[in-house]
Amino acid sequence: MIALDYLSLNDLITALFIFIGAVIYSSVGHGGASSYIAIMSFMGTPTQIIKPIGLSLNIIVSSIASYRFVKHRFLNPSVLIPVVSGSIPAAFIGGLIDLPSSLFRLLLGFVLLFAGLQLIFNFFHQRNELQKVNFIMAFFLGGVIGLVSGLTGTGGGIFLSPLIIFLGWTTIREASGTASIFILCNSLAGLAGNFSTIGHLPPSIFLYSIAVLMGVLIGTHLGIKQLNPDGLRKVLGVVLIIAALKFILT
Repeated sequence: MIALDYLSLNDLITALFIFIGAVIYSSVGHGGASSYIAIMSFMGTPTQIIKPIGLSLNIIVSSIASYRFVKHRFLNPSVLIPVVSGSIPAAFIGGLIDLPSSLFRLLLGFVLLFAGLQLIFNFFHQRNELQKVNFIMAFFLGGVIGLVSGLTGTGGGIFLSPLIIFLGWTTIREASGTASIFILCNSLAGLAGNFSTIGHLPPSIFLYSIAVLMGVLIGTHLGIKQLNPDGLRKVLGVVLIIAALKFILT
């Protein structure tokens, strides 16, 4: 049971917003770490623990999302195998690297900026016909995204999903399950590389975990039933952009 004496009103408000982020992101197979990071930044969470908390919450969300999307056959193994093969070692290396605070904030800021703009404008659209997967390109893309994921504490789904849809390698529905497993693998590898920080996680991690657990159960149900909360995603996109500017400019 969570020790309520150690939780503040700030923790409860943070958990509420994390719950909303988990609902929105998990509906499209994403772990949502970019939204959790943005929320924690706004709420004053110390920068040094944002990364492991984001990865930990990502593991919870992507584990459940992977099971539920794969159960409904929303998955493309021909895409998943090469991108995961490239991303796992890269995410582990990224987790090992402890960037200077100024560089970490700058890199994270640009990741959040891209995530926010993608949520609002949805730059990449599905092609009329599916294309054959280029294994070497997929492996390389997985490695690049995995490294960024490990460095920043995000899962990489916000990069992977639009890219594989734009390249014509998968349908929008299959991209959800593919991305959720990709995020799970990246988050596990990144947290393994960043293992030394786990002992410093605050008691609020348990509250946040409950929040994302409830959020992913609702979000994946919405995603599977093909409901599309576009308005909420655009609002979340604005939040991510504001957080990005905060990281970049301060």
